[in-house]
Amino acid sequence: MSGQVGCSSCGRIRGADEEPAQTLAWVSTREKNVVRWMCPTCARRHTRDIEGKLPDEYW
Repeated sequence: MSGQVGCSSCGRIRGADEEPAQTLAWVSTREKNVVRWMCPTCARRHTRDIEGKLPDEYW
């Protein structure tokens, strides 16, 4: 991942000095060719919303 990434929910900016496990916990979504990121805290908070967007084939 390159460039600065910020959470679309809370605005938190992913730091370059963040622990690798925390960096991997960031979630990306693509809607209409727009990539949005969610920090680990917001991703946990919105897990049901994220799962609801998965295609039926996933389940």
